[in-house]
Amino acid sequence: MKYSQAKLGRIFVIRLEDGDIVHEEIERFARNQSVKAASLIIIGGADKDSKLVVGPEQGRMKTIVPIEHILDDIHEVAGVGTIFPDDEGNPVLHMHMACGRKTSTITGCIRNGVKVWHIMEVILFELTETTGIRTFESRIGFKLLNL
Repeated sequence: MKYSQAKLGRIFVIRLEDGDIVHEEIERFARNQSVKAASLIIIGGADKDSKLVVGPEQGRMKTIVPIEHILDDIHEVAGVGTIFPDDEGNPVLHMHMACGRKTSTITGCIRNGVKVWHIMEVILFELTETTGIRTFESRIGFKLLNL
């Protein structure tokens, strides 16, 4: 385990609008507000054709091949995530969402494009004085949090 300490900064209440792509809007907001790191919660609706990454095709393989799931209809959502800067200082959102409709739920990472259906509400808790940064790990092909 690795860890660092942070302090709570500003708290933002954000309303995402119909058709917004979640990660694009939140990362744009973070850049515009000079938010370097944050934790987030989100609720609302995801539109049809939103894309989730729902796991790797195989577990501990050298090359990780993500599985993409496309929502076939409108879904209710609840999600949590973090923002940390990449090695160039850009805010990068890592968020997982549970998307439910009727009696089925699918959970995954939103990095491939979740589109807002009418509204999503986000509470963003800025983290200050943190050393966290996302750096590219060639071994698995992702930008991972390093402290």
